[in-house]
Amino acid sequence: MTYGLSNFVKHGRAVGLGLLTAAAIAVSAAAAEYPDKDIKMIIPFGAGGGSDTLARTIAGVIEEMKLIPVKILPENRTGGSGAVGYSAVAKEKGDPYHLATVSVSFFTTPLLGGSPVSYKDFTPLAAIAQSPYIMVVPTSSEYQKLDDLKKTPRFTTGTTGVVSDAALLAKMTSNALGIQIDSVPFDGEGEVMGALLGGHVNVGFLNPSEAMAQMKAGKLRPLAITSAERSPAFPDIPTFKELGYGEILHTQLRGLVMPADVPPEVVTYWEGVLQKVATSEQWKKQYIDRFHDIPDYVDAKGFKEVLERTNARYETMMKELGIIK
Repeated sequence: MTYGLSNFVKHGRAVGLGLLTAAAIAVSAAAAEYPDKDIKMIIPFGAGGGSDTLARTIAGVIEEMKLIPVKILPENRTGGSGAVGYSAVAKEKGDPYHLATVSVSFFTTPLLGGSPVSYKDFTPLAAIAQSPYIMVVPTSSEYQKLDDLKKTPRFTTGTTGVVSDAALLAKMTSNALGIQIDSVPFDGEGEVMGALLGGHVNVGFLNPSEAMAQMKAGKLRPLAITSAERSPAFPDIPTFKELGYGEILHTQLRGLVMPADVPPEVVTYWEGVLQKVATSEQWKKQYIDRFHDIPDYVDAKGFKEVLERTNARYETMMKELGIIK
């Protein structure tokens, strides 16, 4: 039996459609089975630090709520200001069994040339909280509100290193208020607090958990908070935005990323998981209330946009400071 051209084309189409259907079924089955093995949560910093606590709390809440059928295995991979851990995740391109949280070093280390990978080498999944910063002065200070700072042309603030969120906010506040806030680097957050309370620096940009105790003790006076809206934990502290400085908006989003090129179905899966975490009582008790962060779920698309904006801010600041070209 011989086939004419039309029969050959029809037969080819049938075979092609059959193959496509089989492939679609295979992909659908694979998606339905995900995840089918334990997932590594790579922590690029040491045990006991902020990144370690965040990652292990997220993993613990997911396990406690039984949101996925496998375990999340936290693993500390330290070195290179985050470069070792983040590189370990990025090299697993397309592998949906590796996770990491985002930190300041996620942006700054690559910009400084200290890491072979950058935020572009990851797939954003979602963010589940944001940590704002509170601008404070010692209660002995003459400055009662934000605009009082305009009376003095120059100030100092403490930072943990030359490149940090405090340094970024000092630059943003300087530009907005028409003053100069110089960043003085210290070796750790304890030294920054000591310098602030001792009057060795004039102002501070502290995360909520750092500021809370000293404000309650009456040693620090808050001037403004860097979130878009007032924090539920600090309802009496005005935002920079409501004080007329809407350009000073910067929080650290607590979110998760995977290697580049993971399937879209995996991103959707994790959006669902992380949205449940973000709205859970367990997350509120174990993290939000403990560190006074702001509960906030941001999907993958929104998180990607935030990562791009944040990286651009750091890059601009570092160029203005002459740290990079």
